[in-house]
Amino acid sequence: MKRHERMNALLELLGDRGRVDVEEAATALEVSAATMRRDMDALADQQLLTRTRGGAVLSSVAYDLPIRYKHAHRSVEKEAVADAAAKLVERGDVVGLSGGTTTTAIARVLATRPDFAEAGPQPHLTIVTNSLNIANELAVRPQIKIVLTGGVAHSRSFELVGPFSELVLQQISIDIAFIGANGMDPMMGATVHDEAEARVNRLMAERARRAVVVADSSKIGERCFARVGDADVFDTFITDNGAKEATRREFADRGLKVMAARPSAGE
Repeated sequence: MKRHERMNALLELLGDRGRVDVEEAATALEVSAATMRRDMDALADQQLLTRTRGGAVLSSVAYDLPIRYKHAHRSVEKEAVADAAAKLVERGDVVGLSGGTTTTAIARVLATRPDFAEAGPQPHLTIVTNSLNIANELAVRPQIKIVLTGGVAHSRSFELVGPFSELVLQQISIDIAFIGANGMDPMMGATVHDEAEARVNRLMAERARRAVVVADSSKIGERCFARVGDADVFDTFITDNGAKEATRREFADRGLKVMAARPSAGE
């Protein structure tokens, strides 16, 4: 793993847990403790984390990590989830996408599907999103109509939230919505770090005929600050095949259909 990839992975690990010590992070990323200390010091210089005795915590100015620092971590699992999610989308659908790395991966799969790329007088797909980075990536695709909610931008997650976002979502209907989560717990359901993001994500799910929560298996068992919902708003949970069978049954018992995506051969 190259240094920038390792630092990306460290930031996402820290984003998921809030606090890590040197030995824990070194073991997770398979490097020496000395290397991990150097990486933590470099990220502290960029004010992306705060060093503590023996480890690090998230910077006081950041509850979440910039999406540009999160691409490398668990990319194989995220791509597997994205491929499975994209198979649920049909030509002509209105698709809701919350912010996040997994939903960004879904957007990329949809953008490159041949049936959506065909030339024609009308767009073949409509994407409704509150994610600035997803809208930016898809805006160059003429056969995909992009509807970006208004709102106040979070500099760390690149998501738009607040009354303007909610006003737009209340006026539209969505065929299928894919909502990312920072934590996915059988009892709490999907959770995120920020209450404003949770509110917008839930509303997007409620405006959809079918709402799907997407999260790789590392998020399972995690509980973050703000609850989005479980079977009260979602009917399906797509994760990767790292999810244990017993855990899948727990979600199923709560009323969620669980899809465990297997990475494609060669990944």
